[in-house]
Amino acid sequence: MKSVYEEKNIPKAIMRVGLPAMLGQLTTLIYNIADTFFVSLTKEPATIAAVTLCAPILLIIMSVACIFGMGGSSVIARLLGEEKKEESGATMNFCVYAMAIAGIITLVLGLVFLKPLARVSGADTDNFVYTCEYLKWIFAGAPFIMLANGFVHLFRSVGLIKESTIGLVLGNVINMVLDYIFIAVLGWGTAGAALATSLGFVCATIYYIACMVREENRGNQSVLLMPKYFSPNATMIRNVVSIGIPGALITVLMSVSNIVLNNYISIYGSDAVASYGIAYKLDMIPILLSVGLSQGVAPLVGFCYGGNEKGRMSDTVKHTILYGIIMGAVFTVIFIFFGKSLAAIFLQDEALIAQTGYFLKVLCLSAPLLGVINMMTSYFQALGKAIKSLTITVLRNAALFIPGVIILNYCWKLNGVIAAQPVVELILTIICVFMYVKDKKEGKSSQL
Repeated sequence: MKSVYEEKNIPKAIMRVGLPAMLGQLTTLIYNIADTFFVSLTKEPATIAAVTLCAPILLIIMSVACIFGMGGSSVIARLLGEEKKEESGATMNFCVYAMAIAGIITLVLGLVFLKPLARVSGADTDNFVYTCEYLKWIFAGAPFIMLANGFVHLFRSVGLIKESTIGLVLGNVINMVLDYIFIAVLGWGTAGAALATSLGFVCATIYYIACMVREENRGNQSVLLMPKYFSPNATMIRNVVSIGIPGALITVLMSVSNIVLNNYISIYGSDAVASYGIAYKLDMIPILLSVGLSQGVAPLVGFCYGGNEKGRMSDTVKHTILYGIIMGAVFTVIFIFFGKSLAAIFLQDEALIAQTGYFLKVLCLSAPLLGVINMMTSYFQALGKAIKSLTITVLRNAALFIPGVIILNYCWKLNGVIAAQPVVELILTIICVFMYVKDKKEGKSSQL
């Protein structure tokens, strides 16, 4: 059967790599919403606020996996495009063991500095205990959280699209089932939500390792797990890390920006934090679907680049951006007209429902822009152009966003803080278009 990366029909190739990745992200989103829903059954805004405040810490843990998952994926896809299967297998082997070691280090450091991290996240007297309970079990599962998230990217890079998606879906489904048992049945609250999350990633990791053993036994040179193949060299590490760090910084800086945002929103009380937390979880639907589409397509872009198929690569990028814009516009319309109805699923208080619906209407204005921003980030990662990918990341989550939150809060208080996301992403979209056009011109010049 022809490899998905050799498919010449561009829309079909995008669907083959993009839809499974979007499905995986969709289940992640459903798990996130289910997590919030079950915690909301406690009818305590402080518990919802605690889960919201811990989200950036969880993202930071996942970001370490991105160093080796996204970095390794970019390198592996380009190596396969150059038909270097043994080198791609050695790279995957290195990435797996590096994630495991990093996970163990994170587990230890996280438990040692648990309380200071809770305070840095923005926890106050009302939600400090709940925040610590959540973080304790998240750090306990850190090695598996890293491995499961990294495997998603690594499997896509070698064409194991189905297995990548199954592992992601499996972990999230188990997570949701355990959410119900631990929170709704046993009443463990935020601790139950975090334990369910960690156990879901444990199950996903076991599945991915079983798949690697199977592929290795079949003689797949691109998928090597045994320790005897662990032979990293300076070039391999540099290639992976140079791309992986910008990929990880996407998540780290997103977490930092979220921490800044949460601290500013917390000025207006736990109710405001709870309203924003639910609005943001709903707004994550178009965000994660856009991320899934662009990340799913990234190995295809890298494969084309490695195989010197520049025309096919360009068509893939343009089609993906168009699909992302259309998808984002659909969600914007839905959230504008049905924002309050969606908020009412999680809240009983009419004032909170109205506030959450309003927050959602503001946040969703940037949804169509995600098709450009996320694809440009994945595009530069896939090509190994770390500095350009890092530039987008720094602008999005630090250089533009943090000053935007501060200035808009000063001008319009809470309304200004919520408006920071769409304002910043509009500016960033314009910058991304200029960066892409310039990159294309530079590529043509180098061929002359």
